[in-house]
Amino acid sequence: MGANHSHGTEHVTAPASRSAVVATLSVLVPLALATLVALVWLWPGAAEDEPGAETSVRRLTGTVVTKPCRDVAGAPASTVPCGDAAVRVAEGPDAGRDVTLRLPSGPGAQRFAAGDDIVLIYNPDSGSGASPYQISDHDRSRPLWLFGAAFALAVIAFGRWRGVTALAGLAITFVLLLTFVIPAILQGSPPMLVAIVGSAAIMLVVLYLTHGFTLTTSMAVLGTLTSLALTGLLSYAAVGLARLNGISDDSSFTLDMSHSIDTQGLLLASIIIGALGVLDDVTVTQAVTVTELAAANPSYGLRRLYRAGGRVGRAHIASVINTIILAYAGASLPLLLLFSIGDQPLGEVLTTPVIAQEIVRSIVGTIGLISAVPITTALAALVNTRRAGDGPAVPPAVPPAGRRRRRRGDQSTSALPSTRSLRRARS
Repeated sequence: MGANHSHGTEHVTAPASRSAVVATLSVLVPLALATLVALVWLWPGAAEDEPGAETSVRRLTGTVVTKPCRDVAGAPASTVPCGDAAVRVAEGPDAGRDVTLRLPSGPGAQRFAAGDDIVLIYNPDSGSGASPYQISDHDRSRPLWLFGAAFALAVIAFGRWRGVTALAGLAITFVLLLTFVIPAILQGSPPMLVAIVGSAAIMLVVLYLTHGFTLTTSMAVLGTLTSLALTGLLSYAAVGLARLNGISDDSSFTLDMSHSIDTQGLLLASIIIGALGVLDDVTVTQAVTVTELAAANPSYGLRRLYRAGGRVGRAHIASVINTIILAYAGASLPLLLLFSIGDQPLGEVLTTPVIAQEIVRSIVGTIGLISAVPITTALAALVNTRRAGDGPAVPPAVPPAGRRRRRRGDQSTSALPSTRSLRRARS
């Protein structure tokens, strides 16, 4: 943290003052220890199998070999109904064998062609002489692996070592979400507490892994933690004030009825985790911007650094807010189309639980995002001002043109000994 260079950057910064390092560690170390203790305390145990939960149903893969279609007079080829298809099973007890299966039909059913890789549901206890296999969906594992490889190559080609650390941070994020956050909530832990602890753990590990153990990264971490805590308080107040219970679709209804999960706490958890994804972007940008401004302008004091960094932050926030709104609109586009088809008044649409929930999520996340700019900018400006010295540096006076030319000449021969020193050497 007190090193003279930051991880992955080309410029060399001034050494951090001892008081700044001690003050930062005195705050971050207790927070990291508290996060670790809470992570161990809330870590989910091994899932216990419920009685009667064992089943022999498996998901297997296969390939469509032929797809015979029944001719329908006057119907386009794309709408001709297809009944059965020959499918070659790729794994399981019948691997390599061809079986004849009924193709899915009805509105929204998947369309299959010869050569398509598919997913099969295998149930040996189907009984009644029926086939134990059933066509479920397309097998998308191969294209997804290709997309993932292309994504990783693009990140590494552009970011080089920083891209490698970013991918490692992404992997850690997925591991914590899949092994801690989701299982802990399913086992009955408070969703909001799990989200806070999981977000803090993700932030502490990923930010330092990606950007290095520097004072600049530490200011981004402190700014993110403070803004995340403010976002949690705002979301708690907003959800209670708007009377939202978190049940807005079939998924949340099923979780509430079948698994007795606190859906309101789940809504708060989703707001916190969603806000973290944008907060770390803003805080890292602000911390790095202020550090670069201090390195380029050693004469800048606390106030000038804060104002210059704040101007960059305002421009960043203006674009990020539009990004957040467009992201929510894109995710809810089918629902918005249904409301438009229903020709409901705008006031009724906005007060429905689904839309109201997204409005609260957007507003609370945006307010937390806005608070991250002044908090992180002030912290980074304070640390960089201390690193630059107790007071603003005085720029050197600009000499006249003639004197500047003589100095250039002196600099070019400064490595040679003077005439007086040569005389002393001869004597």
